[in-house]
Amino acid sequence: MRFTLDTTYAAEAGGVAAAYADPALYAAFGDLPRAGQPEVLAHDVTGDIVRLDVRWRFTADLSAAARAVIDPDRLTWVERATHDLAQRQVTFELVADHYRDRFSCTGRYRFTGDGADRTQRHIEGDLRIKALLVAGAVEGAIVDGLKEQLRAEVVIVEDFLVKS
Repeated sequence: MRFTLDTTYAAEAGGVAAAYADPALYAAFGDLPRAGQPEVLAHDVTGDIVRLDVRWRFTADLSAAARAVIDPDRLTWVERATHDLAQRQVTFELVADHYRDRFSCTGRYRFTGDGADRTQRHIEGDLRIKALLVAGAVEGAIVDGLKEQLRAEVVIVEDFLVKS
């Protein structure tokens, strides 16, 4: 399932891009609606390129159809992201800790700005679930949850930038 999402921040684009490459931001993500406290596993900086691996745990309710093929307690994954701070863009892959044979997600996002107080993040991704009969429903539920999660990040990122 291909998906896109745009979010808007009341902050400068370079600052928003840098915040997402900063491991300290992820400590502030504990109150997101669909994922538990993320765990930064790796952080490597080479010039303007930042590689960041973060483990996430899905904590929202799943539909009965989704629970038929996925154990919610095993729905954890590592987001492997490469941040190009000079270009203000990120490529990512979500690597499932469990169900790797049934789950894949890749994508990219870019931060563009309209001055010091407005940044747009445009995300394009591709999520694939392999499950007979319910794959589309599971993909839809995961993408809906991902969109809710990414929108909820906005206030946290803006607050992080003010406090930084």
